[in-house]
Order: sequence, then structure tokens, then C-alpha cells
Amino acid sequence: MSAPAIRTHELTKDFPVGFWRPRPYRALDRLSIDVAQGDVFGFLGPNGAGKTTTLKLLMQLVFPTSGDAEILGRPVGDVSVRRRIGYLPENPYFYDHLTAEELLDYYGRLFGMSAAERRTRIGATLDRLGIAAERRLQLRKFSKGMLQRVGLAQALLNDPEVIFLDEPMSGLDPLGRRDVRALILELRDAGHTIFFSSHILSDAETLCSRVAIVAKGRLAAAGRLADMREFAVQGWELVMANVPAAALDRVRARARGVTTIAADRYAIDLAPDARPEDLLRDLTAAGATLVSLNAVRETLEDVFVRRVAEIGDGARPSAPAGGQR
Repeated sequence: MSAPAIRTHELTKDFPVGFWRPRPYRALDRLSIDVAQGDVFGFLGPNGAGKTTTLKLLMQLVFPTSGDAEILGRPVGDVSVRRRIGYLPENPYFYDHLTAEELLDYYGRLFGMSAAERRTRIGATLDRLGIAAERRLQLRKFSKGMLQRVGLAQALLNDPEVIFLDEPMSGLDPLGRRDVRALILELRDAGHTIFFSSHILSDAETLCSRVAIVAKGRLAAAGRLADMREFAVQGWELVMANVPAAALDRVRARARGVTTIAADRYAIDLAPDARPEDLLRDLTAAGATLVSLNAVRETLEDVFVRRVAEIGDGARPSAPAGGQR
């Protein structure tokens, strides 16, 4: 079995807060996770849970109070590893008088690429992200979504083995979100490891094989998304239109509830073992039209609330006095 692409052990970070008599504030509390090579790993949590702090620790933008971490079997910060990773921060900021092409050329020089290699990779990367036509446009004229694409371009320029993405869907419209999801799956199929943070469960459901949930600085749950009992199907919501009255009466006897959405549209609440395909077949045979069928699961927020309560009283852990480094 190959070594994990990313491993953290008891990773902890305290920050001083306050002016006159600063006290330690624990942003991350003894985080231990493993990320297998070739996985798309979702690092999930609400705003302020410690996701960005974790990524900054892995990038050595900040340093841990205690604990350690490895990337590709080497300590974080190892120079040989830095050439093999890519990183998109949550709010990328670039010198906005540069063009997209000039910015990527700068990053290519940092990686020691030759002029010919830079030209080839910059063109291919901009094409891949759908911003080749804007390559000579100054970044100050880019929308937030376009800047996010530029951030993704710089993270992928060196063809990294491990890619860290902090809220990669931020600022993107629906088409942009779809393109980024397709890109992440394409990278996975090419053998890359992707570690991305998000507070949106639907992104994780679409992309991830494994996830970790953090809440108030602590690891609340981790494992395969399909195996986590929190996200098991708890029911089905079937929305149908043009349902004949006689068929609707039969539906009421088989459903947990029926809600009228409009004069000709109904939301049907079914138990998890109700076999919605059978009811759907009967309704369409009666002349009804399918609008949507959705599995009903706990929301990520529901999981946070319960898991944090299981950890303790829901408060973020306090750091011991004198624990700064």
C-alpha cells in the first residue's frame, strides 16, 4: 500500500488575540488525517472552522504550535516537495497591472521553466481554464470569477502531483462551477491528488471519494462520504405535475405527505424504503409529468451541529496559556 499523499498528525495552531494582554486562541486542535494518492479529498466545514488555517499550515504560510504534517512522504516545506504541489488560496490576489500571460510567465520562471516550456504551458493552461482570449488583458479588468480561473491556472502551471484548492468554486457562476468540477475530475483521472476545502456539501457529493468534516477547530468526522451514516438517504422528494385527481388519492395512501406547490404541481414526501421508481412509473402511466426526484439527506449544517455537540458543549477549545510558538 502506497504512503498517503498528505498526512497530518495532531496538527495544532494557536493565535494570540487581544491587545494589552493577548491570550492564545486555538484555531486548529490536534488534526490528524490521511489523504490517499489519487484521491479527491473534501475538507468540509462552516466558515471559521479551521479549513484555511489547515491549508496555510500545509503551505507553511503559518507554522504549527504543535504536531506535524507531511506531503508526498516529506515534511511540509521540503524544497523538493514544493515543486510537486499547486495551491489556490481562498482569495487570490495578484498584481493587477500584469496580464494573465505575464503573471503565469512569472510563476513559470519561479519554477525554473525555460522560455519555450513557459510558452507551451501557459497557452495550454489558459486554454484549459477557458481564458485564453483574455490572456493579454490586465488582471485589474477581470471579474472575480475570471480571477479565480487565473488562480487555478497558476496552481496547475507546474503540472503538480498534489493540488490544494481553498474554496475553488468561490466567485464562479453556474457554468464556471461546472467547468471546475469537470476539471477536478479530469485531474483525478490523470492520477493527481486533489485536496479542496468547501462549506458546500453538493461539491463534495459530486467530486469526493473521502471527506473530513471540521467544526470549531476540531475533526468532527472523516471517511468515505458514501459510508457516513449522516448522509444516508432519509427519504425522497418527488415533484410531479399534471397529476390526475384519482392518481393523487392513491399517492396519499403511499406517501408520508403530499404538499401542493401550485394548482397542478405536487411535492410528494416518501420514506427511504418507498421505492420512488415504482410510484414514478405509476404516476407517469396515469399521465403525470416528472419535475424532479431528490434524495433527502441531512444537511452539512445539521451534521455540524450534532457532531460539535458530540465533541463537547459546542465551544471552540481554548489553548493553554503559554502555548505559543
